Amino acid sequence: MEPLLLPSNQPAARFYEGGARISSFRNEHPSPPHTPEDWIGSTTSVRGNAPTGMTRLADGELLTDAIERDPLSWLGAAHVQHFGVDTMLLVKLLDAGQRLPVHAHPDGDFAEKHVSTAHGKAEAWFILSAGAVHLGLIRDVPLSELRALVGAQDSATLLSLMHEIQVSAGDSIFVPHGMLHAIGAGILLAEVQEPEDLSILLEWTGFDLDGERDGHLGLGFDLALTAVESHGRSISEVEEFVLRNSPEGSVLPESADPFFRLDRVTSSRDFPSGFAIVIVIGGSAKLISAAGSSMELPAGSTVLIPHAAGSFHIDGDALVARPPRCE
Repeated sequence: MEPLLLPSNQPAARFYEGGARISSFRNEHPSPPHTPEDWIGSTTSVRGNAPTGMTRLADGELLTDAIERDPLSWLGAAHVQHFGVDTMLLVKLLDAGQRLPVHAHPDGDFAEKHVSTAHGKAEAWFILSAGAVHLGLIRDVPLSELRALVGAQDSATLLSLMHEIQVSAGDSIFVPHGMLHAIGAGILLAEVQEPEDLSILLEWTGFDLDGERDGHLGLGFDLALTAVESHGRSISEVEEFVLRNSPEGSVLPESADPFFRLDRVTSSRDFPSGFAIVIVIGGSAKLISAAGSSMELPAGSTVLIPHAAGSFHIDGDALVARPPRCE
C-alpha cells in the first residue's frame, strides 16, 4: 500500500458560510457556497446524514469499508488491538466565512451514556489565517443562566461572557470537552478531533439551523447543557490551551494526548509507520515512504498514509495528524 493523495471532500449545504479559502488553499476550482469544511480521510459522517462527510477512495469504495475489510494494513496490529477497527481521528480544513455559533462538545462518558457514541468530541485547531476566537467563560455561569441565555438567543451577552483571543497563522489551540467556543469570521484552520459530529448549540439566530430541534443532541437543553463547562477560567488558564507560533514537533499540550496527535514539520522529519493524514501548509513538500513512493506535494495537498505504507519522511512545511498512541 502507498500513500494516497486525496481531493477535497466538502459536504454541501452546511449551516454556515465558507469554502472559498479552502479552494484557494488547495488550488482547486472555487467551491459552491456553504461548503466550509473539507473532511480529510474521514470515516465519520455528518450526524444523521450518512454517508455525507465520509471519504471515498478513487475506486468509489468508502474508506470505512476498506478499513473494515483490511484493518491491519490500514491501522496496524497494535492500533487494532488497542482501539479496534476505529481510526480514532477526524481531520478537517475549516473556512469560517462567518463567525460560528457559540457551542460545546460532550466528553466520552456523557456521549456514551446519552447518545450511544463511541467517543466524545475534543478538538484542536492549527490556525492558517489570522482572526479572533472566543474560548471559555470569563466567570462562573450557573446552568440556569446559560439556559436562559439559550432561550433568549442573547448572542451579545453570550459572547461578552467569553474570552476573545486574537490568533495568528502558526498558532494552535486545544479545545477540551465542554469548553464553550466560537471561531471568528475569516479564519482558515486545520482541525483534528475525535471522530464524532456532536455539538451542543447555545445560539443559532442568523444561521441555517433549527436550534430548538437540533441544538441539544435530541436530549433537551436541560440535560445537554450539563455537558457544558460552566465554570470560569482566567485568561492565563485559557492561554495554557494556546501554543503561539507553533515550532517543529507537537503543536498541542499534553492534555490532548489521549485523543489525537498533531505535529508540524518545518524542515525535515521521519515518522514511524501508522495511520496518518498529512497537510502541506506552505510552499511545497516531499514525502518519501518506506514502500518506495516519492511524492512532490504543492501547498494545500492532503495525503492519507496507511500503516502498511511503512515509515515515511517529510521535507517541507506540513502538518501530520495521527491517532493517539497505543499505550
